[in-house]
Amino acid sequence: MRLSTDRHDRDGAGLVYVYPVLSRRSGGVSVGVNLNPDKTCNFRCAYCQVDGLVRGKPADIDLDLLGTELRGFLGDLLAGAVGADWPDPTPRQPSDVAFSGDGEPTSSPRFAESVALVATILDELDLRPQTRLVLITNGSLVGREGVARGLELLGRAQGEVWFKLDSATDEGLRRINDHPGGIERVYSRLAACARACRTYVQTCVFTVDDEPPTEAERAAYLELVRRSVRDGLGLAGVQLYGLAREVRQPGAERLGRLGAAWLEAFAAEIEAAGLPAVTRP
Repeated sequence: MRLSTDRHDRDGAGLVYVYPVLSRRSGGVSVGVNLNPDKTCNFRCAYCQVDGLVRGKPADIDLDLLGTELRGFLGDLLAGAVGADWPDPTPRQPSDVAFSGDGEPTSSPRFAESVALVATILDELDLRPQTRLVLITNGSLVGREGVARGLELLGRAQGEVWFKLDSATDEGLRRINDHPGGIERVYSRLAACARACRTYVQTCVFTVDDEPPTEAERAAYLELVRRSVRDGLGLAGVQLYGLAREVRQPGAERLGRLGAAWLEAFAAEIEAAGLPAVTRP
């Protein structure tokens, strides 16, 4: 198997729940855990790369199969059976194991049990703390009891959350994520998430009809950063990234990549507002 940054195929390893990627954001091999193999999600992000995405609730998952797949793939990786198109020698130890995939991971009825299982496997293989346990989430279900329990387990395992926040305005959330809940509700969930475990904000930026995000959008985002600092949320930072792979949603032809200079300038504004920021063009 050979990995590259421009391909994040969920079936790359021929498995149901586990897929490896060469991740710009992780800086190495990331082992994905896909709790939504039926491609169900409660958001419909304009830049989503999932082909055949559907709105709805995911089916149950087979925890035994998930455990078997993860142990097997991590064993192959540690044995050197996986290569990658990377400037440096591909590390055998993954940068992280990340709950991500083809939908919102926390919507799975087995989310908390899955967190406990993955943490156990990482300990069995003596991979923590060098290999991080990560949840990539839109944060919309943080208030649910099962999700809160999963976040507590993640925090105990010294894991971290990458909380997707692509706009700080109600209109932007509707346009980019097809999310009608409003920024105040998103902010309260972000705060709850940050209380449970180490949390980064993850933001995708891109052009629409060759135009970058508006000044009003950028100003609202920076004010939310300043507010999070004033409120003492303790966010770990912002991950600012652009489009890298093919968008598979209606209207994809309107979206385009922003240059590295634009991202770096916005990252500098975010840092001036009070949070560290990294960019991935």
